[in-house]
Amino acid sequence: MEIFLIKALQFMLAISLLVLLHEGGHFFFSKLFGVRVEKFYLFFDPWFSLFKFKPKKSDTTYGIGWLPLGGYCKISGMIDESMDTEQMKQPAQPYEFRSKPAWQRLLIMIGGVLVNFLLALFIYAMCLFTWGEDYIRPKDMAQGMLFNKEAKALGFQDHDILVGTNLGEFKDAKADMYRGLANATEVYVIRDGKQLTINTPGDLDLLSMLKNVPMFVQPYVPAVVDSVSPKSAAER
Repeated sequence: MEIFLIKALQFMLAISLLVLLHEGGHFFFSKLFGVRVEKFYLFFDPWFSLFKFKPKKSDTTYGIGWLPLGGYCKISGMIDESMDTEQMKQPAQPYEFRSKPAWQRLLIMIGGVLVNFLLALFIYAMCLFTWGEDYIRPKDMAQGMLFNKEAKALGFQDHDILVGTNLGEFKDAKADMYRGLANATEVYVIRDGKQLTINTPGDLDLLSMLKNVPMFVQPYVPAVVDSVSPKSAAER
């Protein structure tokens, strides 16, 4: 039960943060274009609020509602979650949403979605910045590659270190490397410390290269015995 409550609280805090940022997008563009924001609420507040305050010389009431189904900005001159239609019966005021040019009204309406998009972009960018992508370039594989008989027929030899092709240098030993080998007419390898050029047809069957057993090429990964159990047959 305790774990459930902790996870529920974490979920509510995460959703609350997303709601605040989303509504903050609407709030930002409204203030930027001189539109009055009457209420800025986390959660909905039918009948009563858990908390609210209105700073001096401010037109905005800030608060927390009791119904945790989102949040809202009540923007003057716009029919929103509050369903306040009485305001629309009055003459339009210069500080109201409906008095602003179409491009400003558009930015006010999409402000929340825009903030969500930027937030997602920021989160993914920080994940990639923190953990990144780990790979070893083929040319840094000191013991080179293993090749099957089809590759050896073209001139490759086991332990050749792949550098690149006439189409570009290899970044990693993944699909793009095989695609480059299939489409290139020249493949550059390092053999015995010297760079050599191997001429290839330029139209190798990529699917066959990947499906063949053994594959056309794969990194050479030697098996190294780290340790053995004491007094075992392996030790003897």
